[in-house]
Amino acid sequence: MSKLQVIVGSTRPTRAADRVVPWVEARARAHQAFEEVEVLDLRDWPLPMFGEHAGSIGDFQDPTYSDPVVKAWNQKVKEGDAYLVVTPEYNHSVPGVLKNAIDNVFVSFALRHKPMAAVGYSGGLVAAARAIEHLAHIAIEAEMAPLRASVLVPFVESAFGPDGNPKDPTTEAALQITLDDLAWWSAALGRARAEGQLPPAIVRMRAAREAAGD
Repeated sequence: MSKLQVIVGSTRPTRAADRVVPWVEARARAHQAFEEVEVLDLRDWPLPMFGEHAGSIGDFQDPTYSDPVVKAWNQKVKEGDAYLVVTPEYNHSVPGVLKNAIDNVFVSFALRHKPMAAVGYSGGLVAAARAIEHLAHIAIEAEMAPLRASVLVPFVESAFGPDGNPKDPTTEAALQITLDDLAWWSAALGRARAEGQLPPAIVRMRAAREAAGD
């Protein structure tokens, strides 16, 4: 059993995420593999633009960071075992606020060796497919495990019926598949983390350079 965090990646006042998130949350809570589901709405996390550096970190074993909300965000994200990101597409990528939230997970390695999938939506046909593709690249750099499975919701303004459920049954199927995959990877990676992890690659490279006198 694992904890799934649903990250809402848009903060716009008129965001269409509010049509998508209730459905995603309901299906995630109904999925028996997740012991807990928590929605992390970035509207509730007023993170500063990323600016951490060695001087703002303090103790690397218990970082203070430059702002209490950054520390709280790192601690909160560390509680998750798997992540489902709900995102629109801005200029062929994710919203800046979402990228900034991931950037602010710094030094804690809180996202490391955990699976991530995405639900993308848009007012047109593409349904944030390019944003999800870019998000996978960002996730790799954070040492996450981005999944192939994802959910695409095109024409979001008319995609849901009066009951809040998608009109297209394949959208329901896509979310179920994505949740199943997240649950499987969460369990597998949870076992692997419990058995022991290598230090982060950046830490090992720094040690290698110091040993070489670089």
